Amino acid sequence: MLKELLFAACLLQSQADSWPPEVEAALSKAGENRAALEGVLNHFRSGEDARKYEAACFLVANMEGHGYTVYGLFDEQGNEVPFDALDHASFGEAQAALDALEKEHGTLDFKGKDTTSDLETVPADLLIENIEQAFEAWRTLPWAAELTFDAFREHVLPYRGSNEPLEAWRAACRERYADLAERMKDPKDPLEAGRLISGDVGGWVGFDSLYYLHPTDQGFGEMCERRKGRCEDITNMTTFALRSNAVASAADYTPWWADRDNNHAWTVILDAKGEGRAGLGSRAAKIYRKTFSHQLQNLAFQLGPEEEAPRWLGRKNYCDVTSQYLETSDLRVRLRNEAPEGAQHAYLAVFNGGEWKAIHWGRIEGGEGREVTFTDMGRGIAYLPAFFDGEELLPAAPPFFLAADGAVQTLGPRPGSRMAIELPAAGPSRREVAADGGLVSRLKPGVTYELFVWKDGWTSLGRQEAGAGAPVFRDVPVGGLYWLVADGSRRLERIFALRGVEQVWM
Repeated sequence: MLKELLFAACLLQSQADSWPPEVEAALSKAGENRAALEGVLNHFRSGEDARKYEAACFLVANMEGHGYTVYGLFDEQGNEVPFDALDHASFGEAQAALDALEKEHGTLDFKGKDTTSDLETVPADLLIENIEQAFEAWRTLPWAAELTFDAFREHVLPYRGSNEPLEAWRAACRERYADLAERMKDPKDPLEAGRLISGDVGGWVGFDSLYYLHPTDQGFGEMCERRKGRCEDITNMTTFALRSNAVASAADYTPWWADRDNNHAWTVILDAKGEGRAGLGSRAAKIYRKTFSHQLQNLAFQLGPEEEAPRWLGRKNYCDVTSQYLETSDLRVRLRNEAPEGAQHAYLAVFNGGEWKAIHWGRIEGGEGREVTFTDMGRGIAYLPAFFDGEELLPAAPPFFLAADGAVQTLGPRPGSRMAIELPAAGPSRREVAADGGLVSRLKPGVTYELFVWKDGWTSLGRQEAGAGAPVFRDVPVGGLYWLVADGSRRLERIFALRGVEQVWM
């Protein structure tokens, strides 16, 4: 493992003139900030605490890829369209403004427009202060007595949560919980400490869906001032509070829910070995855990010279923890369509927000069959095998449903088999009150709905206006994957299969 080799090298070379290879590789990309980072390393190398020097080596060696990212709203030609959700009083108002902009400019998407690299900018004093305060908490707080150095290094030591602005937050968060041990039933229990801190953060900052349309992560100071944000912001704030007080924690996330729109991130309180999980509110195909350290098994380290990764999957700093949460299956999928030139990997996608979005990857194996293995996939979910051409996902094989018992059902229209079907809903009933302002499932009289079936893309099966009863669609192919979409909607309706004449939501 990279981190074990790194720290062994740190110890062996603690009095040498050169840095360990992984540290030197990072320093070579630091530009003018190299001197500041070497100042941090020398500060701890010349000290009496070898563990602090190991910690400094760990942070510098894994710093590439971490930074502060500012997002902007862009049209399909790459032009930025001015928009700030925080100029509006609510999610509904901001979404209406965004919808108006899309009518004027076409499809718009939030994309990172400016990233400030930690390697090139992190100040030496901030890094030194972070290391000193992390060690002080680890070595003095009673509930941290059994926390291993490996767990401390990955889940307490890091100086940032995600892509927020860099700030010093440890002292303020430590002071806020100065009396925590006195309020605990068992001051040696890290899980009790974590629950008390997390509960307090829940009253300190709250969720506001408006921030779904403000994808730039807030910093510690912004959160203290506004006291609200989206799940990523709240997860970061909880991380600051826990790690400042030597409670090992991780930020777990699903890039895309499998049975609804959007995504989610949440905080997990870990045990002394750095293990743990939390509850889920919806179906997840994949759950990943953010790490500060580079994970060499990740797609970012496997891509061919001509390949690009879909959004989310190209990151270096996450690990797959799906099997810690769910019953999973390893899936062997045969690809039927031709891959783009140079493609060495294929993907599984879930349907989210009106489109297929990649959530896991596998290497394409040679031979006429061209098969891919996808590991630890969540069950009870519809998937689409896909390629990525650098811009969009392309279907690689028919979609399929992975059942709760691990059985696989291909979702493809049966040639020559047709039926007429009444369709009373465009989504499961629990979506009638959607937190994100989305779909009401019941069909509305007077609204026209279009039915689609998947055939390497969505193919229309006709349009019907809803009346007093459910609209009837005729000449519908049997055995497919379907999507019923209302005219003028945000296309958040859910996909479904048919069991006889019953809609089965996916």
